[in-house]
Amino acid sequence: MSAAVTGEGRDEPDLPPWAPSGTDLTMPNAARMYDYALGGYHNFAVDRDMVERAEAALPGARLVAYANRAFLGRVVRWLAAAGVRQFLDLGSGIPTLGNVHEVAQEAAADARVVYVDADPVAVQHSATLLAGNPLAGVVQADLRHPDDVLTSAAVHDLLDFARPVAVLMIAVLHFVPDGDDPAGIVARFADALAPGSYVALSHGARPAARPDDADTVRRLYNRTTTPLHLRDRHEVAALVAGLEIVEPGCVPVTDWHPDPGETTGATRDELLAVVARKGTTP
Repeated sequence: MSAAVTGEGRDEPDLPPWAPSGTDLTMPNAARMYDYALGGYHNFAVDRDMVERAEAALPGARLVAYANRAFLGRVVRWLAAAGVRQFLDLGSGIPTLGNVHEVAQEAAADARVVYVDADPVAVQHSATLLAGNPLAGVVQADLRHPDDVLTSAAVHDLLDFARPVAVLMIAVLHFVPDGDDPAGIVARFADALAPGSYVALSHGARPAARPDDADTVRRLYNRTTTPLHLRDRHEVAALVAGLEIVEPGCVPVTDWHPDPGETTGATRDELLAVVARKGTTP
């Protein structure tokens, strides 16, 4: 593989096999930062440095990643217990422990899962991880273009939209600016779902008691390929307008059906969770 060239014109060592040719080593990437925060190795020095800067500015910031991952596991198990057997994971990211298909298929062996991500690194690793699993697939697509996702071969082959599907948007919509109409994106996916389906999401928020912390995080992410767009509880709940929000409502991820005895530390109100169901009437 040819050497990469930095923004300063210096040749860098060959990229690792998992990195696509042309990967920019000078710009932090949110998916790789999340991977590093969770203890993964699909990241570069620039990603690690940004995570460490966030941790230095806001001690405990890395715990948000763990709280989000714990929420993902809980909500997939909750949905499986509710009878859902089909999952569409949008903005799925780089695979790590506790992936949706692992959690869902442990709860129900016949569960079907399709991952969707625009990042070729995430897609490549997902494809490798899913090799030999006929009930799971991956699509490289941008969730901001729902029709591209819904008409893709893997989605068409694996998911039956005449039956309930859970659409997961975990820690991804806060990378979608208002100009790209995040509520409209959610609505387009919801329109394609059968009654009894669900939309589950987590979303970065601006804690009312710590507005300066939120501004610090936002400024850090403005230096990455995916600037952050924080929204308050009312705005996050409005993303699932027209659907029935299930209990306990729009709450911090740590407060959404915590497991008995679960120790997540302090409430992580900088990340909100909401799960909503599509009813039988419009």
